Amino acid sequence: MPHDRYENPLISRYASGQMSGLWSDNKKFGTWRRLWVALAEAQQALGLAITDAQIAELRARVDDIDYDAAGRYERQFRHDVMAHVHACRDVCPAAGPIIHLGATSCYVTDNTDLILFREALQLVCRRLAGVIHALANFAVQHRDLACLGFTHLQPAQPTTVGKRACLWAYDLALDLHEAEHRLEQLKARGVKGTTGTQASFLALFDGDHDKVRRLDQLVAEKMGFDATYAVTGQTYTRKIDAQVLDALSGIAQSAHKMATDVRLLASRKEIEEPFEDQQIGSSAMAYKRNPMRCERICSLSRYAISLQSSAAQTLATQWMERTLDDSANRRLVLPQAFLAVDAVLILCQNVCSGLCVYPQVIAKNLRDELPFMATENILMAAVTAGGDRQLLHERIRQHSQAAGAAVKLEGRPNDLIDRLAGDPAFAGTDWQAALDPAQFVGRAPQQVDEFVEQVVAPIRHRYGEMRLQAEVVV
Repeated sequence: MPHDRYENPLISRYASGQMSGLWSDNKKFGTWRRLWVALAEAQQALGLAITDAQIAELRARVDDIDYDAAGRYERQFRHDVMAHVHACRDVCPAAGPIIHLGATSCYVTDNTDLILFREALQLVCRRLAGVIHALANFAVQHRDLACLGFTHLQPAQPTTVGKRACLWAYDLALDLHEAEHRLEQLKARGVKGTTGTQASFLALFDGDHDKVRRLDQLVAEKMGFDATYAVTGQTYTRKIDAQVLDALSGIAQSAHKMATDVRLLASRKEIEEPFEDQQIGSSAMAYKRNPMRCERICSLSRYAISLQSSAAQTLATQWMERTLDDSANRRLVLPQAFLAVDAVLILCQNVCSGLCVYPQVIAKNLRDELPFMATENILMAAVTAGGDRQLLHERIRQHSQAAGAAVKLEGRPNDLIDRLAGDPAFAGTDWQAALDPAQFVGRAPQQVDEFVEQVVAPIRHRYGEMRLQAEVVV
């Protein structure tokens, strides 16, 4: 790797080779040439004077791309598509007269972007399914491990570690549904001409509207699409870009929330991300186990979320049939949104497949707060043992205030239970039963079972459990 110029860290450091390969020059310009082959084949099938030899020549050279020649032509013409038309013509002289016949630049650029969207979304969906699979395994393993719940980041009614993992997984399952929906809705731009009117193709086919319609559909089918967008300007509507980036932003939002929760739990020493034997947490503080993977998830997610606004603004500022102020922006935003989300999901699956849980710390933290939360159960148990409800309520109030003051003002442990146990009004209370954490988590364990059965199992069936394993993260 050269060290004398800037390299995109998404390529060199974070995203997978699979995702970066989808947005490579070879993939892009090879797809342009495949689109020229598809156009020539369809035009020939509908009666234009294009020979088998011309098509064979084009097909044989789809991956024979002379980037030096294309660069020279682009410097001469100041036009990237025409540069590649001429570079292709150099190696396909017989097919030269019919390359790009009747098409505008967006025939290759926009149809290629939609093809790349399709393949990139398929990869994103597989990665999402892998994270959901890992989280579901974790949730089942810890379905009934009681822990403090939090609202407003303050201790609240207990839940279970497994149920909390289901909250993370459900956000991602909703994201998967949205990404799959965007994938299902993708269509080809097709062959629409300079302003979307198909005038050039109508001229080629001597005014035969049916042949132009068939050409549009045939090219789409050759490139793996069932249909084309009903109407376009010079480009397909940039609403599609905005919708796709909405879905990617949603994934990043969910990942950021999950990773933030893990970071907060790590600060409480309850749950930590994986930590390698030789990993260094801090250059100065050797004892530290910083949650660097979750921090990286948050960092990359924040970037992916920010890119959504560019697609929205590009859509909003496309004048009439199109303007070219979308081009440079899209070259940056579209690949990098996918690369960032790819990196995020690889990290998420790695973290979720190796989360470290510390039940004793979780139990201690729960015990520290449980006395206050258990007062209603204690009240009911004492009433059942024959006590006066109103008298008992007042005694609990007094002891709670005193215990709370001791914790906050004196830094002492929460001794509410000891105070209540020493109060004759609570004689006969079954303290073990009243303080059993399982009594406070409601249906959390059963909700884990139901979630995995109803939400996760269909995802596993669609994607196949054996394909959902985590990748190595460096």
